Amino acid sequence: MARDQLVVLNALDLAKTQWYHFTAIVIAGMGFFTDAYDLFSISLVTKLLGRIYYTKPGAAKPGTLPPNAAAAVNGVALCGTLAGQLFFGWLGDKLGRKKVYGITLVLMVLCSFASGLSFGRSANGTIATLCFFRFWLGFGIGGDYPLSATIMSEYANKKTRGAFIAAVFAMQGFGILAGGIVALVVSAAFDHRFKTPSYHENPAASLAPQADYIWRIILMFGAVPAGLTFYWRMKMPETARYTALVAKNAKQAASDMSKVLNVEFEVEEEKIQRIAQEPANSFGLFSKEFAKRHGLHLLGTTSTWFLLDIAFYSQNLFQKDIFSAINWIPPAATMNAIEEVFRIAKAQTLIALCSTVPGYWFTVALIDHLGRFFIQMMGFFFMTVFMFAIAIPYHHWTLKPNRIGFVVMYSLTFFFANFGPNATTFVVPAEIFPARLRSTCHGISAAAGKAGAIIGAFGFLYAAQSTDRTKTDADYPPGIGVRRSLIVLGIVNFLGMLFTLLVPEAKGKSLEELSGENGDENDGEKQAASARMASV
Repeated sequence: MARDQLVVLNALDLAKTQWYHFTAIVIAGMGFFTDAYDLFSISLVTKLLGRIYYTKPGAAKPGTLPPNAAAAVNGVALCGTLAGQLFFGWLGDKLGRKKVYGITLVLMVLCSFASGLSFGRSANGTIATLCFFRFWLGFGIGGDYPLSATIMSEYANKKTRGAFIAAVFAMQGFGILAGGIVALVVSAAFDHRFKTPSYHENPAASLAPQADYIWRIILMFGAVPAGLTFYWRMKMPETARYTALVAKNAKQAASDMSKVLNVEFEVEEEKIQRIAQEPANSFGLFSKEFAKRHGLHLLGTTSTWFLLDIAFYSQNLFQKDIFSAINWIPPAATMNAIEEVFRIAKAQTLIALCSTVPGYWFTVALIDHLGRFFIQMMGFFFMTVFMFAIAIPYHHWTLKPNRIGFVVMYSLTFFFANFGPNATTFVVPAEIFPARLRSTCHGISAAAGKAGAIIGAFGFLYAAQSTDRTKTDADYPPGIGVRRSLIVLGIVNFLGMLFTLLVPEAKGKSLEELSGENGDENDGEKQAASARMASV
């Protein structure tokens, strides 16, 4: 037990679950709802963009986005997200969580709306404009990662902190689901009003003029949930841990938490000054002391998030191609443009509903019972198993009688990603680092994840195609690029298991116990080590 714990922080650690916990989950979680909607909705409309802007007159089949354009459209928001995580993570420790929180939300609202208004004199001009706005959309989304996680961890009690942080992240599942539902509703509404023939029946008429509205409406809808939560975000008080341990304003911390907990707290100015003089509260991010205390922890959180996102984002971004390979989505030429959007949205909604969303909430329910370490290790293990089970006999799964089995196994990889490292890699960095570096370290960890996502978006989208232009399509068995990609992703997941050994267990400990901020010089180090050994 930390010997100098502030009364106000101890009250937060021991507080029973109250209304303000749920309010914080919804306010922070709606940011993640919007994040997921914006990041993943683009995969619903990329084929439509190819039809609209890259179909050549008189061509035998609908146009598709060139590989470089497809990679840019899918990956540019991830580049912005990486930059935003580093910048806003650092800024959240310098200016405070609340001050920076509203900036990220405004950026998300404006750029979601602007993405749907992308125009240009040529196809490449329109795509370039879209990429510009999606970069800045990603920049705002990036800030939401460290800020939401840090705010929730610093508001939560230590008994259910993991569940509360995971619940914020679990809103991402609903955002992915909402993207599919919005695409279903919009495409169904237009398709029912404007019936068009398939491309084979009439190439000129298969693309209804209204198709250009569909992708714009789907992308612009991301501004709605973010805008609805702006007022409530601005009403949230700054976290007591930032105010007391970083800003060193004992009076403000006591006042803010008195309103939140409906309990009066004494102002502990002397204790805050004494804590500030502790050696554990003086080292910086690039110091030898940080490397000694938290260097392996930061390596563990960055490496596991990096490896996880290579697999997770690759699966999401080219799942439409996988569904096409097993003929779950028919060839583009047999459908009109709007029907293709409907079918892609239907497939992705089904995956989200049956595996993605349940996986998140299994983590919420069990993380404070099983522990972060166990869930992360288990998730990586089963992702490895199912990825190899899909990839090695890949052509077996493409046969019509076996397609349902393929979908089930593919769904299980998503389930164990979310009941596993996709949630825990978000939770742990918000718990194990000192308050003055917490947002920064979470941002660094999240940025490493987005670096992995960029590799998935730019690298595996190419790998999933036959990229050797010296050979004809007949030289490649169907889906050879996808199969090789899945094998590589299986190896990536296995490496994630190994690097999980560097991540400490944070279950049941206060944030100050884990970081050693209020106790003896080695308290945090000992607590983290003992917790990890207990979990193993």
